Amino acid sequence: MRLPPIVLLIFFIFFVISFLSNILGPLIPDIIQSFDLSLGLAGFLPFCFFVAYGVASIPAGVLVEKFGEKTMMVAAFGLAFAGAVTFGLNPVFGTALLSLFLIGIGMAILQVVINPLLRTAGGDVNFAFFSVMAQLFFGAASFLSPMLYSYLVRNVHAGEAQNGLIRLFNSLVTPELKWVTLYWVFAVIALLMAVLIGLVKFPKVELKEDERIDTGQAFRVLLRNKFVWMYFLGVFCYVGTEQGVANWVSQFLQVYHGVDASTTGATVVSWFWGLLTIGCVLGLFLLKIWDSRRVLVVFAMGAILSLLSGLFGPTQVALWAFPLVGFFASVMWSVIVSLALNSVSQYHGTFAGILCTGIVGGAVVPLIVGTLGDWIGLRNGMLFLFLTLGYILSIGIWARPLVNNATLKKRKE
Repeated sequence: MRLPPIVLLIFFIFFVISFLSNILGPLIPDIIQSFDLSLGLAGFLPFCFFVAYGVASIPAGVLVEKFGEKTMMVAAFGLAFAGAVTFGLNPVFGTALLSLFLIGIGMAILQVVINPLLRTAGGDVNFAFFSVMAQLFFGAASFLSPMLYSYLVRNVHAGEAQNGLIRLFNSLVTPELKWVTLYWVFAVIALLMAVLIGLVKFPKVELKEDERIDTGQAFRVLLRNKFVWMYFLGVFCYVGTEQGVANWVSQFLQVYHGVDASTTGATVVSWFWGLLTIGCVLGLFLLKIWDSRRVLVVFAMGAILSLLSGLFGPTQVALWAFPLVGFFASVMWSVIVSLALNSVSQYHGTFAGILCTGIVGGAVVPLIVGTLGDWIGLRNGMLFLFLTLGYILSIGIWARPLVNNATLKKRKE
């Protein structure tokens, strides 16, 4: 299979989206310490980032049809650049919230643009394969970004500068705010991506009917369907669970196990995303031999047991159990979305837009966990995640899709 250069660029865009989106977890302990925040206030950091998805997903779908993919992607990286530079120049808590909101809007726009573009650039027949490859790039960035954060924290303002780049970072940030270096890295990446995309010629994307977002009749019809709301809540719970663990695990390990958040804690977050990516590959195999609802139930139970072990087990158990939550969460997004889309017979593009607004769960759930953490302790606050996981498990029980996933057994029959 020939890999068009434009597809490679799209894979790299997936990589960058993940790099910018999933680094917040390892940063939260540093942000709490630097700005002397309560857990509840710290919860507003992921809130501002992920609420942007809820605000921007459907409008972005409408604007893409008006202005085109290239213009919207340049604008998205422009917003990310502006957000990163704004915080880099004025690293205070209020600016951090504005910065994360701007970066979140940019990433929401990219998420809306990227899949139809990948289908057009790679061809319809290769879309499923390229989608899986794109998710591997997405997961690789989530695995590597905490490692970069650990490297920067260890080397910036660490005595004799090792190279010119570290010396530059030394001049941009104070010793007390070494982690702000990461925002300057974000700014450079976003600027380079905006310039690169501006220079590349993209294919014209003709949206299929099931990729279009109709904010009129289709929207009204879907919102009257109770299953639309039930699957919206499923996406809300999944993203909330994913971000609730990723954003708070480093702080949890520091508080309850005395683990260094910027090194060991960041490594745990890295492996959370790494195992989530590996789990996607296993999930693809399991979906060929099992009904997707059974896969969802089994993986949800695995995530519940892993989270239970992480919250109440000794240090060595916790260091392994939290990444395993990522492994068991790996198939949840794809199964929930596929069950949802297979449960309605029309208006799939609009329904997909509604489901994407469910990503706002990544804003609300970490905020709830942080607020509860202030009242009853972070360990007890993270017990809220059992509610979201329980709802995900229930989907595998009550879901009644119009079309079930194709398995090898069904094909033989």
